[in-house]
Amino acid sequence: MKLEDLQVYQLAMDIGERVWEIVIEWNYFARDTIGKQLVKAADSVAANISEGWGRYYYKENRQFCYYSRGSLKETLTWMRKAQNRGLVDTRSFEPLRKDINIASVKLNNYISSIGKKYKQQLATPDSEA
Repeated sequence: MKLEDLQVYQLAMDIGERVWEIVIEWNYFARDTIGKQLVKAADSVAANISEGWGRYYYKENRQFCYYSRGSLKETLTWMRKAQNRGLVDTRSFEPLRKDINIASVKLNNYISSIGKKYKQQLATPDSEA
């Protein structure tokens, strides 16, 4: 399996691009303050999944997925702040909120599967003797 085949990675990439499309339309002050934080948080979701995947060690992969989960929650918080400040309307906010929640469930499931693979790795005796 390739990284690009992971549904949670695909969804995280999509969320990052959609956030970018929203923020790029804002005025300088909004982009420079809340926009930068929002884009960084949204982009960190996929970036951390990718970095964990590239570590090739279950424990590190899982740790980077925890960072990714934190970035997902941070993205939702910045989106709420943007909505509260009139930068994002409900029509843009709600679909992203739903997809962030879906990504959260998918990420938790992925983390759980990593944990199972890690336990299997620990239980399997070394073939090198």
